[in-house]
Amino acid sequence: MNLQRMVVMDLETTGNAPKKGDKIIQLSAVIIENGKIVDQFTSFLNPQQPIPVFIEELTGINHSIVKGAPLFKDIAPKIEKLVEGAIFVAHNVQFDLTFLQSELMESEVNPFSGPTIDTVELAKIILPTADSYKLSDLSEQFSFQHDRPHQADSDAMVTAELLLMFMDKIQKLPLMTLKKLSELAKDLRSDLDLLFDYFVQQKEKYVEELPVSLESYRGLVIGKNEQSSKVEAKECIHYPYTEKKKLQTLKQMDTFEKRTSQLEMMDNIYDSFKNGQHCMIEAGTGIGKSIAYLLPAAYHSYQSNKTVVVSTHTIQLQGQLLEKEIPTLKKLLPFSIMVSLLKGKSHYLNLYKFEQLLKEEDKQYDTVMTKMQILVWLLDTEAGDVDELNLSSGGKLFWNRLKHDGDLISNHKNPWIEWDFYTRAKRQASAANIVITNHSMLLTDVKTGGTTLPEYDYLIIDEAHHLEGVARRYLGRSLDFLSARFLMGQLGTLEQKQLFYKLDQLIHRHALSIPYHPFEVDSLIGNSFEELYEFFQLLGEVLRPMKMTHASHKKKISFHNSSGQKWKKPLLYSAERVYSSVREVEESLRKVVEHVMKYYPTLTHREKVFLQECHLFIKEWEELSTSLNQMILQEEEEEVVWLEGDIRSIPNSLELTTQPISVGKLLEELLYKRKQSIILTSATLTVEGSFSYFQDAIGLKNNVTSFQFLSPFAFKEKSKLLVPTDIPDIQSVSLEEYSEAIASHLIPIAEATKGRMLILFTSYEMLKMTYDLMKESGLLEDYILMAQGITGGSRQRLTKNFQRFEKAILFGTNSFWEGVDIPGDDLSCLVLVRLPFSSPEEPINKVKSQKLQQLGKNPFYSYSLPEAVIRFKQGVGRLLRRSSDRGVIIVFDRRIHTTRYGNAFLKSIPDIPVRQEPLEGMIDVIENWL
Repeated sequence: MNLQRMVVMDLETTGNAPKKGDKIIQLSAVIIENGKIVDQFTSFLNPQQPIPVFIEELTGINHSIVKGAPLFKDIAPKIEKLVEGAIFVAHNVQFDLTFLQSELMESEVNPFSGPTIDTVELAKIILPTADSYKLSDLSEQFSFQHDRPHQADSDAMVTAELLLMFMDKIQKLPLMTLKKLSELAKDLRSDLDLLFDYFVQQKEKYVEELPVSLESYRGLVIGKNEQSSKVEAKECIHYPYTEKKKLQTLKQMDTFEKRTSQLEMMDNIYDSFKNGQHCMIEAGTGIGKSIAYLLPAAYHSYQSNKTVVVSTHTIQLQGQLLEKEIPTLKKLLPFSIMVSLLKGKSHYLNLYKFEQLLKEEDKQYDTVMTKMQILVWLLDTEAGDVDELNLSSGGKLFWNRLKHDGDLISNHKNPWIEWDFYTRAKRQASAANIVITNHSMLLTDVKTGGTTLPEYDYLIIDEAHHLEGVARRYLGRSLDFLSARFLMGQLGTLEQKQLFYKLDQLIHRHALSIPYHPFEVDSLIGNSFEELYEFFQLLGEVLRPMKMTHASHKKKISFHNSSGQKWKKPLLYSAERVYSSVREVEESLRKVVEHVMKYYPTLTHREKVFLQECHLFIKEWEELSTSLNQMILQEEEEEVVWLEGDIRSIPNSLELTTQPISVGKLLEELLYKRKQSIILTSATLTVEGSFSYFQDAIGLKNNVTSFQFLSPFAFKEKSKLLVPTDIPDIQSVSLEEYSEAIASHLIPIAEATKGRMLILFTSYEMLKMTYDLMKESGLLEDYILMAQGITGGSRQRLTKNFQRFEKAILFGTNSFWEGVDIPGDDLSCLVLVRLPFSSPEEPINKVKSQKLQQLGKNPFYSYSLPEAVIRFKQGVGRLLRRSSDRGVIIVFDRRIHTTRYGNAFLKSIPDIPVRQEPLEGMIDVIENWL
């Protein structure tokens, strides 16, 4: 490949479909010769058609800029000459090249016929852990000057700089890795194989020495495996009990601020560990909660040589602890400690499987791309954790074949055991003073009797308000149609040529003596598929007659006390047939695999990996029958079983779920009784200053103390809470009317706050209605409106985009009520559209309410209200994230003032001045305040 001349091009266009007449409005080409940028050609172009408003907003290019510009045909000969004999490069090359070819042919000039390089494709390979492959995000990550995103000259120059940086990184890759990348790249969409080939040829000219941080083994280059051991106390170091000593320790922090509550919280936790007590701590925003529990945990672990486990609910908090809080903690301590992160085994790459599947010829694009990403990632990763990778959805499917599923079947030695990521993570966790994990892993460990986490007696549960919900999910079960169909697709009949066919081929290939007939098992498999499909069809018939609520097509039906329903018997009979046929398949497959295992030493490595896949599949297939048995055939009185789905998509959307009504007794037996001391902390555990609701929900009654520390932020001076008086009562009007009233108020409020507004909803239907009304009004054309589930992107992506634009409005539901951190001027107005009560028709809520009534309690005051108050507190907590923040909270739900129970919400949040105003008065308050 001749790398002497490359042309990096970017185009701005009137749309994305040249076939429908869309035209180029700006073109820029950066010329690279011998690895250096030598020239740039840029021109606006007259499209001879109007430029859509959206394109004007995106690019800043309008009609007045292009009206005097040349037509494309005027510059076509120059472009033809420019790209002739060069490599054509673009960020998403297919888009730019398709437009260019269309315009060249229309101008009766030869289209480009040379090789192409797509820098998006290249970025995915060279930067497998990047959060985003958008040009603006990559330029920000590497601090490239990119003053005018979405203008061709700026975009083309940044793309050229990225290309040169990627080429430099490729040059530094080990030859062994490069050769594998070069081979795989032949199946990519752009001609990256030519690029990799070039560097392979360059590297082969001299003898390569690997850097000390890398080693090669069995054809792969991988980061060296560093061994680590537990830090044990070598001298007696006392915990800093006095305030003076604690302050001396904390003053080493870069952002030190004396907070008495933080000091008290440290002592509470240290004393709880020493006295073997459980402890509940509500720590308001700004206390410095993470350091307040990590410091005493480190001292206790160092002094006692015992592991302390820290469990979080979200990956974000895990990341924050590892990247920010732990390095800070290590600076504060007068001794060394070891901290490790441990996740479920399916998070970790199985190197033996990867080695074998790398040899498998599979030209499927996502599979090829994922293999290439992992080859580069192996040079840097210490954890081997899939969460580090940015995989496509197809890549995630391929990961299912690469993930760890425990040890190799049988006692045969894994050649990669010394490098195995999961084994390493478990070994590090066993040696660590502090092990960070998540609630899911914690509950899995509890459920399996302590087989995943290292032995521990001391536990800190952060984000503890989630413990009940996670415990219900992990101590329950679920079975959905798509997962069942995926399993059926994996297994397949002989005709479908999937796992069972491959197993049969392996047996024939080695002429193994197996006492079974393939057609017999094939018939069992086909029968089980038919029974499963029929069962889910019956479930669909149960759901269809249900009444629809509002605009939602999603329905739920509880199976609790449903024995009198006429649909129950046919469903039971169908479930029995499914259970029986699935068990027969499982037993047959198990026997076949056990027989094949006798010939294990004679099999190839790839066949051994395939047997592992079979082994894992049988476990997952067994889970299917167990779930069905426990949910339908053995209904427990203390569990709720329900069916949910979208009637527009039956059976695809169907899911059966079972959860315990109460998790208290289970947690008492499996967790509280077995641990010396558990600390449960969160910013939202109390209702009107009391922990009783939280205590009842999680069943923690004995040997427990509690402390509440209010946020040190000056809420009284920094915030106001406004309730509009001219909004209809939410329970007296339809969803449509309420959404219209909300939208008509939000538009002038948005103008008063100049955007910078987060609007929290409790239902997606209302969010969508309000968003559509505000968008269609045409009154907010200067504002960027972003909505969860509408404008696309994850919560993190939406939050990041919201912070990038000055006049932005963000609409969120459910997950946006907590964990969203938007400090400073980016957020100055928080809107809570309605009080966050859960639907009383939710199966778990319905049965809980019935149980409370049977006990003579009021379900609303004992359950619904406290749950809503805690959620409300989480929502309010989004506004002030730093001591310098200020802003206004608007609660549209007038029940906060018009009902007896409304006061419970106001009494549970910090002391914020509350005002009731009509819209006009509210606007005055906001404008004066902000």
